[in-house]
Amino acid sequence: MSRVDVVVPCYNYAHFLPRCVDSVLSQDGVEVRVLIIDDCSSDDSAEVGTALAAADSRVECRRHEVNQGHIATYNEGLLEWAGGDYTALLSADDLLVPGSLGRAARIMDDDPSVGMVYGRSVYFQDEEDLPRITTRQRGVTTWRGADWIEGRCRDGHNVISSPEVVVRTEVQHRVGGYRPDLPHAGDLEMWLRIAAVAGVAYVRGVPQAYYRVHAASMQRSQFNSGLIDLQQRRDVFEAFLEAHATDLVDPVHLKSLVGTCLAREALWAACRSYDRDDVESVPVDELVEFALGVLPAAHRLREYSALRRRQRLGATVCHRTQVFAVSAAAHRARNWWWWQSWKRRGV
Repeated sequence: MSRVDVVVPCYNYAHFLPRCVDSVLSQDGVEVRVLIIDDCSSDDSAEVGTALAAADSRVECRRHEVNQGHIATYNEGLLEWAGGDYTALLSADDLLVPGSLGRAARIMDDDPSVGMVYGRSVYFQDEEDLPRITTRQRGVTTWRGADWIEGRCRDGHNVISSPEVVVRTEVQHRVGGYRPDLPHAGDLEMWLRIAAVAGVAYVRGVPQAYYRVHAASMQRSQFNSGLIDLQQRRDVFEAFLEAHATDLVDPVHLKSLVGTCLAREALWAACRSYDRDDVESVPVDELVEFALGVLPAAHRLREYSALRRRQRLGATVCHRTQVFAVSAAAHRARNWWWWQSWKRRGV
């Protein structure tokens, strides 16, 4: 039976720890070990973690005497501690869906070329009111790593929340840990790096994890600006493509895909600020500058022309008349169709 080592970084999430760890220990079809790393919490996370370790020999708890930050904590568990067949990184406020580790392990047991398995995450706020989910798996979609990378460059987004990922430990050790210079969107860079050396698989149907959304969530609290999010994704793709320029078949093409996607997204955000008469709070000039920075030919995009038409009329007229409502709906429909086409392929 394969073993999955699960790293649970924790900072002031003592009240979430027991349920999180239980969601790992109750997994069937695999052997599991759990490492709780308390990063010098100010609550009783260390005491709760120590009690969980005392109650089950499969659990170990460590406490940092000085806060080291999430990147160092992740890498400590993934690179220094994990030694099983497969590895997962699970935040202390998230949960695994029953059977998720076994499903991922079976896929990689059957196909040695696969280095990473993920699936759908279900978003929730309260574990006492978890959303109902389907329990039936509807197959597996597998990509060559290069094809998965092209998909990410084409859409410019991270399609993985994080807790639903299981990685072959040998692959994780091969690609190394999270980069300290990408503290906010480094998980996307990690998935790209893994795909550069191994295949990627997606579990269709049944979700693989529960991802908690709450006020203290790092993703929600720090990255509520569209421009900041665009900049961070740009930095991730640029760092990855530069580091792997000699490993990828056509890095110039991939860079063009990323630039086109991010430029369109930035320009469309600027367009919508006119439709909503919200130009005072949206950094339109910075969004345009960003678009031209990632794609010098961005002025040829239809989104650029759409923005110029709105600017000639002004935000007040655009909002009151909704003269561009039809084109906006068409844009959303195109995006929806494109996203659905990727979802049908498992992404």
